[in-house]
Amino acid sequence: MAAAIAAALALAAGGARAASPEAASPLKACRVDGVSTEVLCGQVSRPLDPARPDGVRIDIRYVVVPALARNKLPDPVLLLAGGPGQSAIALTASVMPRLSRLNYRRDLVFIDQRGTGRSAPLSCPDNSDRSLDELLKPGAKVRLLEQCRDALQRLPHGDLRFYTTTIAMQDMDAVRAALGVERWNLIGASYGTRAALEYQRQFPDRVRRAVIDGVAPPDMVLPVSFSQDAQRALDLSFAACAQAADCQARYPALKAEWQALLKGMPRRVAFTHPLTGRPEEVTLTREGLLGLVRPPLYAPQVAAALPAAIHEASLGRFDALAGLAGQLGGGSRAMRIFEGMHFSVICAEDAPRIAASTEAPSPDFGTLDRDLYARVCASWPRGAVDPAFYALPPARHPVLIASGGSDPATPERHGQRVQAALGAQARHVVVPNAGHGVVLALPCMRDVLFRFIDAPRDADALAVDANCALKLPRPPAFLPPTPATLAAAASAVRESDR
Repeated sequence: MAAAIAAALALAAGGARAASPEAASPLKACRVDGVSTEVLCGQVSRPLDPARPDGVRIDIRYVVVPALARNKLPDPVLLLAGGPGQSAIALTASVMPRLSRLNYRRDLVFIDQRGTGRSAPLSCPDNSDRSLDELLKPGAKVRLLEQCRDALQRLPHGDLRFYTTTIAMQDMDAVRAALGVERWNLIGASYGTRAALEYQRQFPDRVRRAVIDGVAPPDMVLPVSFSQDAQRALDLSFAACAQAADCQARYPALKAEWQALLKGMPRRVAFTHPLTGRPEEVTLTREGLLGLVRPPLYAPQVAAALPAAIHEASLGRFDALAGLAGQLGGGSRAMRIFEGMHFSVICAEDAPRIAASTEAPSPDFGTLDRDLYARVCASWPRGAVDPAFYALPPARHPVLIASGGSDPATPERHGQRVQAALGAQARHVVVPNAGHGVVLALPCMRDVLFRFIDAPRDADALAVDANCALKLPRPPAFLPPTPATLAAAASAVRESDR
């Protein structure tokens, strides 16, 4: 084992040799869920353990959406999915329309990173049909993950040490070689930004342009930073309500109501399951309450309803809060996280650095994430990570960094650090009132993305005007109708009919 780990480290440090094109299957016409037209599907065979090319092998699956124009450009666009644990292929249908201008003259490439989607998937059982009371019991999440870990290790590809970002990016370069591409453009969001940074560290000459949106750099200890970043986003939501006269008038004691809710946990509450629609009565813990509040913070348009939902919960009515928590992702297959891959990455790359982190926990979110990941990762097989993985060498090509000022997971403080490390070839755009995901979420930023990648010269790419998104307003708080507002609306209608 020691020899295998040493060989893997040496391979990562020196940059992997990409698989030869002969190792790949020919591209074939295929169908992808949600896409009305045929695309092209392919696969490359890769060793599970890079130090043992004659050992267990896995297939890395990918999809190519061909450019529409006959005189297409030679540099495709590669999408690196988030999570960690999302399937890039599953995102094809939702991302294609947002990249349509780039797709006119460039191929789009979607690769399922090892451990996700169709590439040696590491999926845990779907627990959405379980009762919430069962899922919210103390320790339930850890027990289910331990059961999943044991089942995954029995798979032919179940050595969980070999799903690190470093090895996965070597797979990505094998796909590039199989496609016969000299250089390509990277678009990474959330964890996909860490993947993009690692790809360009190992293969700097294979990248033409890179766009990283909601940056999770390799030196970011995710289970630790979540606390401060989520707290900041929640505080911004409270501040926005306090600064809006109508929201402040409706909910003058919002923060006090929230603190009373936190202090009142655990308690028995009744609400409708956000996925199954079944009424349930559960024991809601502090961790469970924070788990309901965090998801809406990812999208300001959803967080706009948090003041109303928190106020309702303070009165003992939790349906609105539970409903908001199920808005992002919910049961969508495209948003599914392959938990086995997720924890294989975090336990190798982040967990060993938790104990040395000096970042203080936030008042509300505390050490919940830190504690959960520390417990799960204590017994999760841990891959070897080269110390060079945590370094960010200066960029050799233009890099566009985008951050949402209200992002609860990857706000601008992380993007600022990455920009400083990458140097003169990096540009950072902060959209103050945006959440998690800027470039593909906002129409004007999609135009910035197109012009950044399409610009013929590097200097033109870095000079692209992104002012369109800087003054984007925060969505106003949702205020449920009251008898007074309904009467006023009815009166206005009567007046307009005269």
